[in-house]
Amino acid sequence: MAITVLLSFTALNAQIKNAKTESVKIYGNCGMCESTIEKAGNVKKVAELDWNKDTKMATLTYDASKTNQEEILKRIALAGYDSDQFLAPDDVYDKLPGCCQYNRVKKSKMAKSEVMEDHSMHNHNGTKDKPTETKQEVNQLKSVFDNYFSLKDALVKSDGNLASTKAKELLASIKAVEMGKLTTEEHMVWMKVMKDLAFDAEHIEETKDAGHQRDHFTSLSKNMYELIKVSKSETPVYYQYCPMYNDGKGANWLSKESGIKNPYYGSQMLTCGKTVETIE
Repeated sequence: MAITVLLSFTALNAQIKNAKTESVKIYGNCGMCESTIEKAGNVKKVAELDWNKDTKMATLTYDASKTNQEEILKRIALAGYDSDQFLAPDDVYDKLPGCCQYNRVKKSKMAKSEVMEDHSMHNHNGTKDKPTETKQEVNQLKSVFDNYFSLKDALVKSDGNLASTKAKELLASIKAVEMGKLTTEEHMVWMKVMKDLAFDAEHIEETKDAGHQRDHFTSLSKNMYELIKVSKSETPVYYQYCPMYNDGKGANWLSKESGIKNPYYGSQMLTCGKTVETIE
């Protein structure tokens, strides 16, 4: 058995580059908890987590150039499970199945990370200031949104070459997002949509055919909408709809302009569509 464990560990480290392994305590009860915790912690070829329901100890193996223990534990906390560093949001914990609602031994004490965040809101005069990380949190996704709008503008022009270039820039900004600096709401949505955002951006980059690019722009826009809904925007963003695209099934997009400039048809039907929601 020991040989099997050793071989598995060796194989895992071969899959993950710059592998770093650490042990950490994560609170939970049962096999269902184990499945949820490991699913939240695992990222293909980036992070692997093995949690023991009896000891409550988890072995983390991750690519230290792409993630860290803090980001992994934040994801697990957002799934409902406390560690000594991060507490799960109460509303998420409350939604866990009854058998998974473990004894929250750390709930009565503020986690170290939370103490640090709380201190950042006070100045030496004892008054509260705006958190120092707020600007960083906003900027984490601002570049993603800005590159999306540039891609949209390229499709309005039906310029496949420019759209490919803008998609490459969008993909780079997606990969540059530091999840540890996102707000709780942003983090939860980001974990849900980031793979699909990257998938669509990659496919738009790989072709110069505006028609094929637009096929991926529909799902890209849907996921971008979910993300921008939980993020702060300096100016209003307009969620717009074209009823004609995709054989009359329709498609949406996001714009910083209230006027309709249709990215699915360009000059053929530039003003086809309407604003269905204003996000402020």
